[in-house]
Amino acid sequence: MTMNKDQTERKAATKAKAAKPPKSGVAKALVKKTALAKRAQAVTLVTGGTGFLGAHLVRQLVESGDSKVRVMATSVPAWLEELGVETVAGSVANRQDAARAVVGVKEIYHLAGRVSRTRDGAHEMYALHVEGTRVLCEAASAAGVESLVLASSSGTIAVTEKGEALPDEEWPTPIDIVSRWPYYASKVYQERVALENFGGDGRRLIIMNPSLLLGPGDERLSSTKVILDFLGGKIMTRPTGGLSFVDVRDAAEAFRTAMTHGRHGERYLLGAVNWSFAKFFARLERLTKKSAPRFSLPSRLAITGARGLHALYRHWDLAPPVEPDEIQMAEHFWYLDTAKAERELSFAPRDPAVTLQDTVSYVREHFLGHSAFV
Repeated sequence: MTMNKDQTERKAATKAKAAKPPKSGVAKALVKKTALAKRAQAVTLVTGGTGFLGAHLVRQLVESGDSKVRVMATSVPAWLEELGVETVAGSVANRQDAARAVVGVKEIYHLAGRVSRTRDGAHEMYALHVEGTRVLCEAASAAGVESLVLASSSGTIAVTEKGEALPDEEWPTPIDIVSRWPYYASKVYQERVALENFGGDGRRLIIMNPSLLLGPGDERLSSTKVILDFLGGKIMTRPTGGLSFVDVRDAAEAFRTAMTHGRHGERYLLGAVNWSFAKFFARLERLTKKSAPRFSLPSRLAITGARGLHALYRHWDLAPPVEPDEIQMAEHFWYLDTAKAERELSFAPRDPAVTLQDTVSYVREHFLGHSAFV
């Protein structure tokens, strides 16, 4: 029997319909499950990702192939968008902002903070470092975050008055010293709040304690102002204390290693060298051809003089060239022992001469102009 044209078209349509996958409940469930899996892909959150350390860390994460990086910051610069990372505008101290930021997050690098060596802004530092960390830890725990690496400071452990000791992570907190300076006091309490609010149920909290961060990229001069002051001839006397510093790029790499190899509840000191200020300025003099300060004042006289100068400039409503707290800090010793980080995190900082060279080059180019090379 021969089929007419209408019969032929109906038969072809029936075959085409039969060839399509059935819209069964199983098929719908598979599609839904696949979509959920994509949305539930683990996210790495970085708070304070636009700061000196945070910017280097974010770039390293992206370069290493981490495809799901989310940065939380109060404002989002263009370079973050160019990197292609996800951004969340907000503050860790705001519960709604923190709750939004931790959705789908597996691990957090908590770097949000404010660096200040003066007493100005003490309340803001406490609110951000202590209360902000509490809010973030509570939100992270509720969201099922597994690991949190916290950026603290070597100043919560390694600061002495004599310079004869080399503190490690077991060194008792020098609360009688650091309580004089709001920044370091807030960091001590930040560590305690994090330990109290992020733990148990398989969670891991690792605390990183880097010394002074140097290297390129410090747009806000949060750590490298001492280099600018040296180049600008603002340092008139040589402090009697000593410092430790570490390259920001090496610190960022150590943070990444800590995320996978750091032990819960442990602290890790990071530093490349322990130098007296006399040696530090001598190295800068050799590198920059700028004269280093030649004489030192007794600690008490240096601090008293700085306070008098500060009061005088404030009276004239001018920015003082030096802060008394900075002078007081420089009369102490910030030496430390990095054996634990070397052993457990394979920490191996680069040659400090390279770090100084890169820091000087960056500060000259971005803050002093080409005339600084003459």
